[in-house]
Amino acid sequence: MHDTTVLLIELGAVILGLGLVGRFAGRIGLSPIPLYLLGGLAFGQGGLFPLTASEEFIEVGAEIGVILLLLLLGLEYSASELVTSLKTQYPSGMVDFALNAVPGAVAALLLGWGPVAAVGLAGVTWISSSGVVAKVLTDLGRLGNRETPVILGVLVIEDLSMALYLPLLTALVAGLGLAGTSLAMIVAVGTVGIVLFAALRFGRHISRAVSSDTPEMLLLVVLGLTLLIAGIAAKLQVSAAVGAFLVGIALSGETAENARSLLTPLRDLFAAVFFVFFGLNTAPAEIPPVLLPALALAAVTVVTKVLTGWYAAGRAKVGGRGRLRAGGALVARGEFSIVIAGLAAGTDPRITPLATSYVMIMVILGPLTARWTEPAVGGLKRLMDARRTRRDPAGTDAARCEEAALPNAEGMADPVGGTGHPT
Repeated sequence: MHDTTVLLIELGAVILGLGLVGRFAGRIGLSPIPLYLLGGLAFGQGGLFPLTASEEFIEVGAEIGVILLLLLLGLEYSASELVTSLKTQYPSGMVDFALNAVPGAVAALLLGWGPVAAVGLAGVTWISSSGVVAKVLTDLGRLGNRETPVILGVLVIEDLSMALYLPLLTALVAGLGLAGTSLAMIVAVGTVGIVLFAALRFGRHISRAVSSDTPEMLLLVVLGLTLLIAGIAAKLQVSAAVGAFLVGIALSGETAENARSLLTPLRDLFAAVFFVFFGLNTAPAEIPPVLLPALALAAVTVVTKVLTGWYAAGRAKVGGRGRLRAGGALVARGEFSIVIAGLAAGTDPRITPLATSYVMIMVILGPLTARWTEPAVGGLKRLMDARRTRRDPAGTDAARCEEAALPNAEGMADPVGGTGHPT
């Protein structure tokens, strides 16, 4: 059969399959990411139906998917919002990094993968999935909650940190040495600073120059500019994804909104292809040996993300129940963990199956922890109080009398719960 015919058949089957599993995931309230990864495993090395003609095309599509993911992320934020988040949320960002990057780095070193792989796995466990978290908050009706701005602030810090982290990882994987890595970081920091300054001072002019009344022209200009800047960034060892992110930041206002509505369907298509491609590069036989480390890493980093949300929401004077909701909402990992793992795989191929297993676990746990962390902790506390009452009823009654005489600090800090009712 002609190569082009086989290519069309394989691509049609893959895209149709993505659509079907995506619809199924939506009906059961699950992110489609783990199903996309499973699809890639089924069609990849050692899978049930290996792809032949379309693998190269899917690889290019996967690269475009990463670029569009970061472009759309940049379009979500204005330069002023990023600067404000840096000023107000940097302590929470530092705690987030310390609690969640360290477990990944330690795990890589314990597995004997070396320092560069440790930097890569640290990023896999550090960055939450902005897309999954935003969808969960919307589904649970929590966008108006007091803890939600805190959650979004932590995500903004993480996303902006990618502009520095990805060039560092790219340079380390390329083996550029101390001088090359330092130069790459200087270029990255300088580029981010210049883009933020230009967006703050000249954002309207940049957006006006790119804007067009014709959707077709706007789509072509923004997509072409993004691919061009991404390619130049990759040539400078800054990372193509970071270049796309900076293009998104530079655009604002109506231009950013129009570009976002035009590019979102493309983003969703190529992002799905990206997850499939990552699964294609993972042999199913490599998953069982790393499943136990992935489960252990997931258990640890669920706790550390909950602690991150607890701390960040506490700084904003949110009460205990809202702080638990914030921590539970941040648990999900997803697209950025896969992007980082794809870069780090050049150092140690064993990162790929571990990251695949870890992301599939965390993207399933994320919606569950967002919904159940606060009720579960509340139920555990009531159970402990009941046991304490049975052991020392007189002491418990006295404690209740003392609590009744104290101001309700929790109520002042977090008067509204996740459903709009007093907590």
